Amino acid sequence: MRWTHWVNFPILAIMIWSGMLIYWANDEYSITLFGHTDIRFFPDWYYNLLHIPSRLAEGMAFHFLFMWFFTLNGIFYVLYTILSGEWRQLLPNRHSFKDAWLVLLNDLHIRKTAPPQDKYNAAQRIAYTGIIIMGFGSLVTGLAIYKPVQFNWLVWLCGGYHLARIWHFVLTIGYVLFFLIHIIQVILAGWNNFRSVISGFEVVNEKPAPTIEIKTPGDEQSIQ
Repeated sequence: MRWTHWVNFPILAIMIWSGMLIYWANDEYSITLFGHTDIRFFPDWYYNLLHIPSRLAEGMAFHFLFMWFFTLNGIFYVLYTILSGEWRQLLPNRHSFKDAWLVLLNDLHIRKTAPPQDKYNAAQRIAYTGIIIMGFGSLVTGLAIYKPVQFNWLVWLCGGYHLARIWHFVLTIGYVLFFLIHIIQVILAGWNNFRSVISGFEVVNEKPAPTIEIKTPGDEQSIQ
């Protein structure tokens, strides 16, 4: 699970970067307020700062190559989770949504104690399961955009080509937000927690158990 986690990080970063190169060629999404105020997601200075303009072919080449690595890594992760039984600790249960709110209050220092957790707390169960569903959504919408004729049934399932592209864009924004929150949580958790994600073990400093020395009168021996 650690391997798929670390493999997925650079792959997803390349997918988002190359997706930006593709999106520049048809930058049509914006937020319209009261019918006349448009807020573009990515202004021209942002594109110029990252040297994005006029690199459509490069973006498509990287995107259509690394999407297979993204897919294979995701399939491997899901299969391992199922076969190993890890899904029992990963999937949300009937208490997760209630406990996730308590976890959030604890993270915001509004509530002193967090609900008990196993390998993952309630918020992590929801977030990590959600990111798997998002990955599946990106695969479906991506294939619908990539080959709309060959995968016309996926295009229909997404509600049409235009809607499939919107879903693909929204999911990408979701990855970025998840990534930012994830990094903040890692920083708050501390170095020891981050080291355990790399090495697979966590260093726990424990004080040695106290010893009691008993000496009997006239006896040089002691019992500890």
